[in-house]
Amino acid sequence: MKKILIIIVSIVLANYAGFSQTKAGKVDTTLHAQYYSCPMHPDMVSHQPGKCPKCGMELSLSNKEQMKAGVSKNYVCPVHLGVISHDPGKCPQCGRKMNLSTKEQMKAEVMKLYTCPMHPEVSLDKNGVCPKCGKDLVEKKSK
Repeated sequence: MKKILIIIVSIVLANYAGFSQTKAGKVDTTLHAQYYSCPMHPDMVSHQPGKCPKCGMELSLSNKEQMKAGVSKNYVCPVHLGVISHDPGKCPQCGRKMNLSTKEQMKAEVMKLYTCPMHPEVSLDKNGVCPKCGKDLVEKKSK
């Protein structure tokens, strides 16, 4: 009887945790693993950076991870280039403001971007209104 009760409670808790994810807001709450591989031995894969056990070379992000990083909007610390974030903010190591990656800066030079005067983190490729406050977006000045 105790085993049945424990099984029922664990099923209920597992279902509750599964349904508590925000589906309407489409927030991705899963932890995405990054894979590192050896440039000389692509079959040597690790979840963390380090050295290849076969040749001693530094493990780098796999080609798939590099491609994913290239597609998404990245911010980097001007001092700690290894610190990469998908959101603007401050570097967790030194507290400096994170800058757009070089690739994103080049894309911004080519594209016209419109931003909210009250929310500089809101930036769209077409004119419209800010989704946070409703103000008209203005063209972002290139530096």
